[in-house]
Amino acid sequence: MVPRTKIVTLTQFIIQRQSEYPHAKGALTRLLNDIATAAKIVNREINAAGLVDILGSSGKENVQGEAQKKLDVFANDMFITALKGGGECCAIASEENEKVISFSNEFSELGKYVIAMDPLDGSSNIESNVSIGTIFSIYRRITEVGGGTIEDLLQPGVNLVASGYIIYGSSTMLVYTTGKGVNGFTLDPSVGIFCLSHPDMRFPEISNIYSINEGNYIYFPEAVKQYIKYCQQDDESSGRPYTSRYIGSLVADFHRNLIKGGIFLYPGTKKMPDGKLRLLYECNPIAFLAEQAGGKASNGFKRIMEINPQTLHQRAPLFVGSRRMVEKVESYIQKYA
Repeated sequence: MVPRTKIVTLTQFIIQRQSEYPHAKGALTRLLNDIATAAKIVNREINAAGLVDILGSSGKENVQGEAQKKLDVFANDMFITALKGGGECCAIASEENEKVISFSNEFSELGKYVIAMDPLDGSSNIESNVSIGTIFSIYRRITEVGGGTIEDLLQPGVNLVASGYIIYGSSTMLVYTTGKGVNGFTLDPSVGIFCLSHPDMRFPEISNIYSINEGNYIYFPEAVKQYIKYCQQDDESSGRPYTSRYIGSLVADFHRNLIKGGIFLYPGTKKMPDGKLRLLYECNPIAFLAEQAGGKASNGFKRIMEINPQTLHQRAPLFVGSRRMVEKVESYIQKYA
């Protein structure tokens, strides 16, 4: 934790680190600040959710056929507006939109970056007042002129310039990486500024938490069932049984495991062989963060960030967290393959 007498704001921190990505010449700095601005507006609405008409269903479905919440729509609109107005981003792919949103106006089409985002992760938990979040990933565009295209977005995670999440919980935090470690910033509500609170975040060496929706146990592949049994066995030498913790918001589960050590699992099932999580909006950005924090992210057979996406809303199984725990579940998956 950073002492209050040595407060470093998000803007100060990004400017200090500009030498790590000189190709950006300030563009990436401004882009991250645009994301932070949108996050503050979304945070304001979330904090007032019980007092204004922003709770409940919007009466519409997103491209995946999932019911959209009013806050889903609001968050999506806010991030699109902020990023379009900032001028550094030429296109966005959102979990809430079927197609790429291309900014072809004279101001934004010159943007060097494209963004894939889940504007409000864990929205099914909104009415329960449980932590939810925003996930974002930033790529350098491939095309050279005009508004961004789907080609710019369909890049593997190894091409990521930056990724991060905002968690709206007991405090609001923005956690991000540009490939030089992971740093967390807590929003000071008294002044509306993100301040460095968790520098150089790393997964603890000793980890004993596993996070999975065990209500779907009957649909899990045998390898995952065996790994869960392994986690539940009594073995003092390895610190088992492990503790089971599952919130149902990827951001919240991952954030807790990053702080305390653990693994998050969302495997393919009999009903959904490719899992539920989206490669571009959830798996890749979380994988980048995990690797930069000393962890690992896999689909059971392959590094998540090496998967070449074929479609915008492609899904992938995800096993992410402390390296040894991910490697252990990989050994089970490959054994039962």
